[in-house]
Amino acid sequence: MCEKSKGFTLWFTGLPCSGKTTVADSVAEKLKQKGLKVERLDGDIVRKGLTRDLGFTKEDRDMNIERVTFVAKLLSRNGVATLVSFVSPYIEKRKHAREETTNFVEVFVKCSVEECKKRDVKGMYAKALRGEIKDFTGVDDPYEEPPAPEIVLETDKESVEESAEKALQALKKLNLIEG
Repeated sequence: MCEKSKGFTLWFTGLPCSGKTTVADSVAEKLKQKGLKVERLDGDIVRKGLTRDLGFTKEDRDMNIERVTFVAKLLSRNGVATLVSFVSPYIEKRKHAREETTNFVEVFVKCSVEECKKRDVKGMYAKALRGEIKDFTGVDDPYEEPPAPEIVLETDKESVEESAEKALQALKKLNLIEG
């Protein structure tokens, strides 16, 4: 176990199906191999437990991110590498997460809507386009791109391995992990 590890919050944000979870899972495994304490907070998983009472209105999305931010705050301040993967479409809520958590690093998982639609195994984009799902980010609800993220991953141009390595190199450059 790495005794000197700094806690941090690596916050993956992007459109649904952009690759947030896939890349975050890969980075988490590599951090565990380095001996870091790692926790994953993923949108689909958190919504089954901590936030199952919330829907997808703007108010509910905001509350969802507030709860996740609180958990990330507790983990990161206690030396845990906390990898958060949520659409988190609103700049203001991500700004709040930055202010509340330890060593916040924003990761913009950039991917075209067209590619996200191709990757959508659950058919959510199609349902949203047919009007069956309301307030779906990227269709009828906005996604506010981060103006100055520490890391930009172009998952429609990079492999999962390339994106994960880019994130790890950034963490090294920020002195949050050792080589």
